[in-house]
Amino acid sequence: MRLSHRTALFASSIVLASVVAGCAGGMPGSTASSSPMTFFVTSAGSGKGADLGGLTGADQICQNRAASVGAGDHTWRAYLSTSANGMATAVNARDRIGRGPWQNAKGVVIAKDVETLHGANNLNKETALTEKGAMVNGRTDKPNTHDILTGSQPDGRAFSGDKDMTCSNWTSSGTGTAMVGHHDRSGLDQSPAALSWNSSHPSRGCGQEALVATGGAGLLYCFAAK
Repeated sequence: MRLSHRTALFASSIVLASVVAGCAGGMPGSTASSSPMTFFVTSAGSGKGADLGGLTGADQICQNRAASVGAGDHTWRAYLSTSANGMATAVNARDRIGRGPWQNAKGVVIAKDVETLHGANNLNKETALTEKGAMVNGRTDKPNTHDILTGSQPDGRAFSGDKDMTCSNWTSSGTGTAMVGHHDRSGLDQSPAALSWNSSHPSRGCGQEALVATGGAGLLYCFAAK
């Protein structure tokens, strides 16, 4: 009887330890995330310039980057617009990123909603962090990578008409151009365009070398849509 009692106690302790471990580490296969992040700048681009594989490919880049740091339980969207060229309708970046609020890897809120994001937001070099929580090089750093691909106007909408500011809707790494923003809100002067986070100037081309020459690396803004 004494042996059976000890055996029962030992078995109970194993069960209790398993429950505690499960609570601490999550159930096997759980996708729960402890990351507060719902916004980031990608730490690297596609490697193919502005050829991101279209919006679907760009979204996947965001999803993969987020998953690599434990934030893959959100549905991530790249902040990119597309033109109406070859498509039924244009796509506005502001319409595909959810409703907010959004915060970086450190938990700092950059905007509470879409209107604030395109108005008096809190997005700058110190807050526009990568998925790893690191700052992205700005205009005064070497190399300068402050150009972020957006293809958008300041209000987050696509350019009208047949003007292509999206490198053939993010499928070209050759000729063409893409509108970029400055994540560090810094430029050669103090004009609104130079200080714009999402609509500063067109790139010199769509290839990786052209993006680098302009002051970028093919990086993206990523937002948790839900």
